[in-house]
Amino acid sequence: MKSIVTGGAGFIGSNLVDKLVTLGHKVTVIDNLKTGRLSNLKKSERKIKFIKADITKGNLDNYFRNCDYVFHLAGLADIVPSIKNPYFYLDTNVNGTIKVLEYAKKNKVKKFIYAASASCYGIPKKYPTKEGSLTDPQYPYALSKFLGEQIVMHWAKIYKMVNISLRFFNVYGPRSRTSGAYGAVFGVFLAQKLANKPLTIVGNGKQTRDFIHIDDLTDAIIKVIKVCKKSDIFNLGSGKEHSVNYIANIISNYQTNIPKRPGEPERSLADISKIKRLTKWTPKIKLKHGVSTLLKDIKKWKDAPVWTPSSIKSETREWFNLLK
Repeated sequence: MKSIVTGGAGFIGSNLVDKLVTLGHKVTVIDNLKTGRLSNLKKSERKIKFIKADITKGNLDNYFRNCDYVFHLAGLADIVPSIKNPYFYLDTNVNGTIKVLEYAKKNKVKKFIYAASASCYGIPKKYPTKEGSLTDPQYPYALSKFLGEQIVMHWAKIYKMVNISLRFFNVYGPRSRTSGAYGAVFGVFLAQKLANKPLTIVGNGKQTRDFIHIDDLTDAIIKVIKVCKKSDIFNLGSGKEHSVNYIANIISNYQTNIPKRPGEPERSLADISKIKRLTKWTPKIKLKHGVSTLLKDIKKWKDAPVWTPSSIKSETREWFNLLK
């Protein structure tokens, strides 16, 4: 099988690339390396074709010829930068998605997999949250990812493509992103632990999130491409919720609390019954084990930025000003 992974040098993308290579896929990675890193592809670098390119620019059609699967993971993440520069998020996450869809459509790929975001639910009314729940994106980032999903499903309907959208919840694991604005809790906490700085816990730390390990997530993606024969939308989480305090206490007792950010949900919990029922997939890695494994390789976070209460306050000032 020939597969293309856009954003394949990123955290999720590179782990997926390794999985595909192990399964015998011929993989082409397209990444502009703005947030992805070539070092993430070290394990598979001799078995893949790497193209440094921006999905919003130029013509990449040649790379999609005779392609079986397209995994579209390229995009901009983070809430704060999307508030500051919404145009760039809409351009990359919407227009970029259209361009990749057009390449896939023209070359008649078998399946198109889109990395959507659970942020489309905003602050849900019910937990666990089902795929049919009300969508209410809170920020330009969430809006851009949701618009991308709507376009993906619209192309499936109009052009008879088999397009699958996976709404990722909170993904963690090896190669978790450390660049970009303040955001990803594991990158923040592990860098602080390594630098012997206090873990910065937002609010009282009782807010919960649905954390899914990257190995479970990539296993689910493989199950989906093998089983799904028609277009659909799936939640992809662990189906369990844990508090930020729970994670922090596993990592370090040296902690400090910073102001709660406006507009953030108190809970996050995926209803994953749909994907489990269709694919027979089930997550296997418990959060405590996953975090403990990251701690064993904590030196890998030595180059990550070390956030402090003052630097976080500066980075999120616009967030507070706009959403208070």
